[in-house]
Amino acid sequence: MLAFLDPPEIILIIVVVLVLFGGSQLPKLAKNLGKAQQEFKSGLAEGQKDAAPESKTDSTN
Repeated sequence: MLAFLDPPEIILIIVVVLVLFGGSQLPKLAKNLGKAQQEFKSGLAEGQKDAAPESKTDSTN
């Protein structure tokens, strides 16, 4: 995903994030980002589960 970024660019991004959010806010930010990613994945899985029976019935018609 980050293949297009060189190491100096990644370091610069990390420094900017530290300056903007501060060291004390980073754990909370990471926790919220992890929760959002987990909810997104579960929503995708639920959507695929709901769409699977519809696609089977559509292909038989």
